[in-house]
Order: sequence, then C-alpha cells, then structure tokens
Amino acid sequence: MSDAVQQVFADPRRYQNFIDGAFVDASDGATIERESPAHSRVVSIYAAATKDDTDVAISAARCSFDSGNWAYAYAGDRAAVLRAVAQKIRDNVEELALVETLESSKPIGVSRGEVMFAAELWDYAAGQARGLHGDSHNNLGPDMMGMVLREPIGVVGIITPWNFPLLILSERLPFALGAGCSVVVKPSEFTSGTSLMLAQYLVDAGLPKGVCNILAGDGAIVGQTIIDSHDVDMVAFTGSSRVGKMAIKASAGNIKKLSLELGGKSPSVVFADCDIDAAIDGVLKAANVNMGECCIAGSRLLIQDSIADAFQAKLAARLKDLKMGDPFDPTSRIGAIINDRQYAQISSYVDIAVKEGATMVCGGDQDAYDGLFFPPTIIADVRPEMRVAREEIFGPVLVMMTFQDRDEAIKLANATDYGLAAYVWTQDLANALYCTRHIKAGRVWVNSALDGFPEMPLGGFKQSGNGRETGRYGIEEYTELKSVHLQMGTQKERWVTDV
Repeated sequence: MSDAVQQVFADPRRYQNFIDGAFVDASDGATIERESPAHSRVVSIYAAATKDDTDVAISAARCSFDSGNWAYAYAGDRAAVLRAVAQKIRDNVEELALVETLESSKPIGVSRGEVMFAAELWDYAAGQARGLHGDSHNNLGPDMMGMVLREPIGVVGIITPWNFPLLILSERLPFALGAGCSVVVKPSEFTSGTSLMLAQYLVDAGLPKGVCNILAGDGAIVGQTIIDSHDVDMVAFTGSSRVGKMAIKASAGNIKKLSLELGGKSPSVVFADCDIDAAIDGVLKAANVNMGECCIAGSRLLIQDSIADAFQAKLAARLKDLKMGDPFDPTSRIGAIINDRQYAQISSYVDIAVKEGATMVCGGDQDAYDGLFFPPTIIADVRPEMRVAREEIFGPVLVMMTFQDRDEAIKLANATDYGLAAYVWTQDLANALYCTRHIKAGRVWVNSALDGFPEMPLGGFKQSGNGRETGRYGIEEYTELKSVHLQMGTQKERWVTDV
C-alpha cells in the first residue's frame, strides 16, 4: 500500500464547507467521519452543515445571481473559468483518484478514469457556454420582430450521490455555471471529499464568491433545505427513484423545476448472432463496473434461448477471472460495497431470488469474504414477475431470463418501471436499429458497454427521471426561454379609440 494511503490512515483528511467564497466549519462544530469500506479506517472528516449553514449558502447564491456579475458576464469569461477548472482537475488526477478510492472503495483505475472524464466534461461545458444562444424571427410582418432569449434559470441546487461523486457533479455543475446560474451543491455524506476539493479549484480559477457553494451534511437537513427553499429556482438530483419522488412532492412549494436522474434496471439483450466473446465481456462490464453500484448497470441479462445454456456456462467461467480485492491493487476489478446498509440490501435480494425459485449460478457466497466485499453473482431461471427482475438491487448481481424472438426480447426489456439504459448485442444492423427504437430507455449501447462522451446526453424514461445532462442539451437544461415581441416604429391602429 502506498505511502499516500498510509498517511491518510494515520491522519485523515479534514474538509470544510465552502460558503460565499470562504472555507468554514459547521456553525455548531459538528463533523462527519467517513471510513474506507475496504479498510475500515477513517479517511475523511467533513464539516456537517446545519440548516442555518445551508440557508446562508442559498442566500449567498441568491445574492450572487441577482447581482448579475456572473449571470450576465461575457460568455468567454465564464468559459475561461470552466477551462481553468478542467486543467486543475487534470493537474490533480492522482490526488482526486486517491480520495475517490479511499471513500468509495472503487478500484483505483476506475477512479482515475472518472477523474479524467470529469475534466473532459468541464472542457466541453466551456465550449457550450460560448455557444449558448437564442433565436430571432424576422417573418412576423413589416413592423414586428421576434427574439427568443435563453436566460439562466437562477439559483440551482445540485444534489449528488455516492457512487460517482466527482463525475456526476461534473455532469451538472459546469453546465449550470456555463449557463450563468449560481449553485448550491450537496454531495453525498459518504463521498464528499472530491466535491469539497473542487471548491479550491473554483477559487483558483477565478469564480466570483457566492456563485458556487458546496456543503457536506445529512440529506434530511441540507438536501431538504435546498429542495424546500423558495430562493432555489431549480434542483438537479441524482439518486434513487424513491427519493426523487419525495423531491417532486417537496418542490411543489414554489413550482421548482427538477432535473432528475434516478434508478434503473437496465437490460443487456443478447441475440444468437452476436459476437459471443465480446458480448460476454460487455455483459460482465455493464453488470459489475463500480461493484454494480451504478444506475445504468446492465443488471438484467436477456439471452436468446438457442444460445442460453452455452452463453451462461462461458459467462460463469469468465466471471471467475474477475478479480475482487483491495481497490488499490491495480489488478482488482471489484472493490468493497459502499456501506453496511447497501451490503445488506444486496444480500437480501439474493436470498429473495432463491426463495422465489431462481437458481444461483455463481457468487452469492458472501460469507466466504471478510468485510464489505460482495462477490459478483449470476442468478438464472428468473421470471419477469420476480422482485429481482423488477427492482433495482444496486450491486454486482446479474439476473438471467431467456427469450425466443425479438418481440419477446423487447417486451421483457420494457417490463420494468425504469428506462435509464439498455445494451443490445447483435451483428444484424437492422435488428439493432429496431431494438434501439422500441426499447424505452434514455441511452442504448449497441455492441458496446458504458462508453461515454461529453457530446452525448444522458437521462431516463419512465421512473428513471426527466431532463437531460451533458451534450448541448446539458447547458440548455439550466436555462429558461423568454419571448420578446419588438415593434419597429410603425404606429399601429389604436386599440382605445377616441369617444
């Protein structure tokens, strides 16, 4: 284990909240200790923001937005700040990846990739900030012109989860800032470190004070205060569908706009004509990246029955090569589960599957491992009505079902309340295109798994949420449209006539 890791074990990192341009402790002095799930050692200590702290942060964001200093700044100046942050992220890849892995126990290689992609998102958002524009209409008659202005929506609350802390924040924050919004960020209390580190990069990049505020703390306090506040115009939330529904109800107080990326139960649809080896690798990747704690995880395998037995056997054999272990071991692909509660949830779903009549193919023997390491698990003979086929498990558990033809495959793929992502494996282009059209999901990968690009939007159908992040749509999400009707000099007939 590296000297840097040992140093953190000996002296955990301490983080303050970032409010109105200053780094501050919680007003009551409270803190949150975060243990590494893989090592059971305290690695981070965050200031635990109170409701009063959150109100101060919201007020700072409101004042900064209303001043117009950032909202109406030259787009090139906003873009320069975003690019400077991107460079700071690149300059600190190893430190950021270290913190991500310590707090979440994801493999260090995954953390590095997440950090580098986060930098790409900040760079891309900078370009979108410069290109943001409205429309004009010069065809409204001889004396009228119309303009459509795209304006920043105002103060945005961004609430992020624990599974990809820096990456998911970077899918939202630079686009909100690029649009001219002021922001209050609430990262997960389990993985707040990299979000709070980002605050210093914003300062170094020259972001005016109050434009971005970042607070660690309990969701029931900080998150709820953000959602309830009438000074917050929009909330962007990534998390479970259960909490997303609560946010929808709470936002009714001031008809707050919501952008929600919620749960998923994504299918990997494997046809008999696929490249078997590529499909096996892709199915395992989609199901197990980040220990399966991924909203777009391909957690349902739908396999054409003519190849089901052979595919299952090769899949199980290949799974044995997937190494689980210390996340700082560069050969590890699977780290530890985020906390005891999540571990228990995953374990309970495996038990439920067996009780409902499913067959354990491999894995599920969590008692053979110490701590929070849960072995990748494959469950066969699953029926659509079973809970493991319908509910999000959020762990390294893949459930298998078979289909006879394409129509049945699509029916099974859509037999869920979710619609976040899907994966299709086939050599037939027409078949692939038909599936992408008829599967109800916000993202579809064909003969690939989890490839990501800043240009491509992400978001869900059905109970997987609404709104879109990244791509050119990502910056538009944080704007409002205003129509301007401009009379050009010619005097109209008076509406009120002389008596």
